[in-house]
Amino acid sequence: MNSQEAFQAQRSQLVGLLVSGSLEGFERILDWLLCWEVLSWEEYEGLCLPGQPLSHVARRLLDTVWNKGSWGCQKLFEAVQEAQADSQPPELHNSWDPHSGHPAQDLLNHRPAIVRKLYGHVEDVLAVARERGFISQYECDEIRLPIFTASQRARRLLDLATVKANGLAAFLLQHIQESPALLSLPFEAAECQKYISKLRTTVSAQSRSLSTYDGVENLCLEDIYTENILELRTEVGMVGAWKKSPANLGLEELFSTQGHLNEDADTVLLVGEAGSGKSTLLQRLHLLWATGQDFQEFLFVFPFSCRQLQCVAKPLSVRTLLFEYCCWPDAGQQDVFQFLLDHPDRVLLTFDGFDEFRFKFTDQERHCSPTDPTSVQTLLFNLLQGNLLKNARKVLTSRPDAVSACLRKYVRTECHLRGFSEEGIELYLRKCHQDPGVADRLIQLLRATSVLHGLCHLPVFSWMVSKCHQELLLQNEGSPKTTTDMYLLILQHFLLHASPPDAISHGLGPGLLQGKLPSLLHLGYLAFWGLGRCCYVFSAQQLQMAQLDPEDISLGFLVRAQGVVPGSMAPLEFLHITFQCFFAAFYLVLCADVPTASLRHLFKCHRPGISQLTRLLPALCVQSPRTKEGSAAALLQKAEPHNLQITAAFLAGLLSREHLDLLAECQVPEKALLRRQACARWCLARSLRKHFHCIPPAVPGEAKSMHAMPGFIWLIRSLYEMQEERLAREAVRGLDVEHLKLTFCSVGPTECAALAFVLRHLQQPLALQLDYNSVGDIGVEQLLPCLGVCKALYLRDNNISDRGICKLIEYALHYGQLQKLALFNNRLTDGCAHSMAKLLECKQNFLALRFWGNTVGDKGAQALAEALVDHHSLRWLSLVGNNIGSVGAQALAQMLEKNMALEELCLEENHLCDEGVCSLAEGLKRNSSLKVLKLSNNSVTYRGAEALLQALESNNTILEVWLRGNTFSPEEIERLSHRDTRLLL
Repeated sequence: MNSQEAFQAQRSQLVGLLVSGSLEGFERILDWLLCWEVLSWEEYEGLCLPGQPLSHVARRLLDTVWNKGSWGCQKLFEAVQEAQADSQPPELHNSWDPHSGHPAQDLLNHRPAIVRKLYGHVEDVLAVARERGFISQYECDEIRLPIFTASQRARRLLDLATVKANGLAAFLLQHIQESPALLSLPFEAAECQKYISKLRTTVSAQSRSLSTYDGVENLCLEDIYTENILELRTEVGMVGAWKKSPANLGLEELFSTQGHLNEDADTVLLVGEAGSGKSTLLQRLHLLWATGQDFQEFLFVFPFSCRQLQCVAKPLSVRTLLFEYCCWPDAGQQDVFQFLLDHPDRVLLTFDGFDEFRFKFTDQERHCSPTDPTSVQTLLFNLLQGNLLKNARKVLTSRPDAVSACLRKYVRTECHLRGFSEEGIELYLRKCHQDPGVADRLIQLLRATSVLHGLCHLPVFSWMVSKCHQELLLQNEGSPKTTTDMYLLILQHFLLHASPPDAISHGLGPGLLQGKLPSLLHLGYLAFWGLGRCCYVFSAQQLQMAQLDPEDISLGFLVRAQGVVPGSMAPLEFLHITFQCFFAAFYLVLCADVPTASLRHLFKCHRPGISQLTRLLPALCVQSPRTKEGSAAALLQKAEPHNLQITAAFLAGLLSREHLDLLAECQVPEKALLRRQACARWCLARSLRKHFHCIPPAVPGEAKSMHAMPGFIWLIRSLYEMQEERLAREAVRGLDVEHLKLTFCSVGPTECAALAFVLRHLQQPLALQLDYNSVGDIGVEQLLPCLGVCKALYLRDNNISDRGICKLIEYALHYGQLQKLALFNNRLTDGCAHSMAKLLECKQNFLALRFWGNTVGDKGAQALAEALVDHHSLRWLSLVGNNIGSVGAQALAQMLEKNMALEELCLEENHLCDEGVCSLAEGLKRNSSLKVLKLSNNSVTYRGAEALLQALESNNTILEVWLRGNTFSPEEIERLSHRDTRLLL
């Protein structure tokens, strides 16, 4: 039987074979037929018309091939075999000319190989082709449709190049020839290749639309995404004193080799405050992988939501988790799963929102079988530990308070998401508003309103500002100051959107609130009940229990949950966890069924070891443990502490004098509101005083210090939300502390405003230490009101630029008792040195100035040196790790000849070389105050050391000269150390 007869006899089986596979498999067959010229271009176009059923197209293909005779039928058999085996097409020949005179034909002749080589780079090629004018934006968008797999996008780009006569085909030939080969799977992993294609399509479809914050508009992530400040966290003491730590990262560096806390661990921990953009950043990662733009070292990426996983009640295995709750292979499930087990290093799993996972991390229960089912929490915890899928990379996002020391033992790298920079805020607003005029007006408003600008440091607030731009630009009563103000503004925006047109001019008044009060209370009860049950996605039954109807849902605060697990009955969630906390606070304030005394549980006192709030809150704030099941007190006792903190701050803001009149008109007796306000005031003031009274006595000879925990910050935030000067004054009355340490406390601009609001009422000066936070220039501006009580300010690693420091100095010139300033590892340059020099000239009581790890150069060193010539009090000057060379060293040497107060000068990690050190040596000959000179790592040779030795012969004041890390031979080191023991080599 010849090929044509066999073809006819097996027609029905061939139709079934072509139809049973995916469209991707059918198109792979067409690739081979085009390559072998079995199909003409016109025949191919006829088979690829959109909207045709696959069974219809398959029969048309068989008819077309039949008419080609035995040769065509034989080639179809071969094409089916090649597609089924998914074998590696022949590589492009080295002799193939990318500058061929027939590029379109060459694309056809090598189509299978080109598709395989191109599919992982389609996005890059599209971007370059669009930039060079080969394709239009519309054509790009058509190719990028999420219904297409990566290979299908590659084919559609090749199809376009075949019909366009503008040089696109020649461009593709050259680009493909120069691009690196894509990491491919073994020949036998055909089913894996199909599964990867399906997984990319699934992840791409889930990631393209911005899911965070907004359920009203369908925003494209690529259009709106703005880079966030991502810092690599390293252990204190792991790096040299002058080395920048933490370091800023780009998203593409998330899996870099630097900053490993535990080389044996597989988990990358991504930490950030609520609203800092963790979910959006993770979504961006997914999209970059799915579209082939980045993270291509991973063949498989499995995204999971912790708030969704905790809804799973049945036991799970690794296989069930990956396939049933992410993406199911169409065929060869066992082969695919075995490949995953054999190649875990090519797998990435992401778990978003660990702080919303109601199960506390523990490493007590070990589970190592990838096929045996266990509870969802045991499965997740063993994945994070590496007991399951060891060497598979995992990314876990969480708010800081939910990360325990036990969990950190299994973290390879920890990164902190700090929110938008000032440039990021502006870029985001311009992306949100195509009208440049609107964006310009918003940016001008933010620059003129530092408090509102500080709020926008968190992306969730930047979104609110963008959403409420009309209300902000048209309002006459001033801009929002507090977090509560912003959420009331967005509440107004949503309520007006759902109201008749005539209500728009009235704003958020009693009438608008009264009209929607039942809906708001229904939402509030659902939010409050959910917090108490650690529930953040809600089923139809739970919505019914809260008496929510379609009209309540239509307000827009509830949206469909992203990536709901199969079979789950939890389709809705709040726009963001902070919205759930806001509505819970709204319910606690306005619901008559909530006893006032139960509000004290918002500031509840846990047993030791359960929460950081243990040492913050008074026992009198806690009721008897006998609380009725389902009551407000019982729900508050069960809620997560970090959610209680946010809710407490909102409750304090709603009960402020500014908003009390608004709420009083919402059918709530004024006496009831005043009782709740008094309860909140008492709890806040008492909690802070209790915290202050727990400060241990000072060590003899040292200042009395207090190292506050993150919970302290939330108490301060709550005081700030109430905006009552008297309450803030009473809260810190009698505080006896000289040093307040707030390192690693996630202090941003908003927290700085709250700190200044409270600390400015202190009766005695203190040192304020804010190292390793996110203060930034905007935060520095917020701190200015309390600068009058700061005798020292420590701002290490806070992303502060010259602009912020210049503002600080301008204020300090006229106010305050500032004597010490530490600015290690910020973004300071010569641009701030003249302001600093002016401060030193005007403040003759200044004691210490430390500029480690910036980029102050010779000009800055010269300005500081000139200011210090006649300065009588500065004892410590540190310019470690800057860009100071011999010119700056010469200016500092001239200063040493006249200054008789400076005791320690630190110039390590600069570029002084022998010339600069020789200048300093000349200055030492006439100096009688300096005790320590640090010159390590400055490329100093024996000549420079010899000059220092000559200076030391006539200088008896110097106790130490540091020369470690310079260019001395072992013999020179031995010789120098014998000549003068003050040289530390």
